[in-house]
Amino acid sequence: MKSEAPTVVNPSRTAALPPPTVPPLRSKRPPRSLTSQQYRVRSRTSKAVLYVLLVVAAIPFIYPILWMVFSSFKPASEIFAVPPRLLPDRWTLDAWPKVFTENPFLQQYANSLYIAVVVTLLTIVVAALAGYAFARIRFPFAGGLFLLLLSGMMLPPEVTVIPIFRWASDLGLIDTHWPLILLPVFGSGGIVATFVFRQFFLGLPAEIEEAARLDGLGRLQIFWRIAMPLAGPAIATVAILQFLKSFNTYFEALIFLKTPEMLTVGVGLTRYQDMYGEPMWSTQLAATTLTVIPMLIVFLFAQRQFVESLSRTGLK
Repeated sequence: MKSEAPTVVNPSRTAALPPPTVPPLRSKRPPRSLTSQQYRVRSRTSKAVLYVLLVVAAIPFIYPILWMVFSSFKPASEIFAVPPRLLPDRWTLDAWPKVFTENPFLQQYANSLYIAVVVTLLTIVVAALAGYAFARIRFPFAGGLFLLLLSGMMLPPEVTVIPIFRWASDLGLIDTHWPLILLPVFGSGGIVATFVFRQFFLGLPAEIEEAARLDGLGRLQIFWRIAMPLAGPAIATVAILQFLKSFNTYFEALIFLKTPEMLTVGVGLTRYQDMYGEPMWSTQLAATTLTVIPMLIVFLFAQRQFVESLSRTGLK
């Protein structure tokens, strides 16, 4: 066998060969952060989409109010037209003067405002005192008495109307505003208000009262000077609930009031009828439009405190 000769590599040739090329590694760049302009564009876009969705969701609630307002400017023949129209084909103001000529509307309007304001103020004072007592003062059977108080909301007004009517008749309170003032304050409206104040006062830090006691303040002084100034959200919630309920009272006014000058707006709206006993729809809608104004004003001014108090007290 012939032995193979070893292969001899020429060093001059290997030196002439180019070095192997290695592809460069691509460095991973971190994701670029949004610039301030891009962030503003995205924020405005998301807000615009949110507002559009809110407007679409609010249409079923706003449409009846708009229909009520525009229908007060329609002739009676257009109110129940098929298909229904939001805007009138023929604008007219015939219904608006009848609001004041066919019924003592201004007097009834003033009655409703008077009752609502008095009920709201009395409820805030009485319910705040009761709620503070249940939240901060330890006395026997406090829990049982509070449950007994809450059970009063289970009774519908139709169950208690006969004994209350007899009580009002014996005291000579028929055709006066006193039953419409006392019943909301000490009835279901006052119970709900007491619950709202109790839940709010339970959330106040006890250290505030302890510091006030060290300064020499008594129980009532702590209530008026410390607790009540901090109870703004609870006061706003009670004020809205009681004002709206008292201003719109219908059942109690129908039972206890007789003369047109003593009626409230809720009952007065049903008195707009023609000579045949048919409702004067355009006039009723015009009067209802005026009736809604105080409720909108109250809610718009106190809506922030109202929502804050609902989130604190857990009332829904």
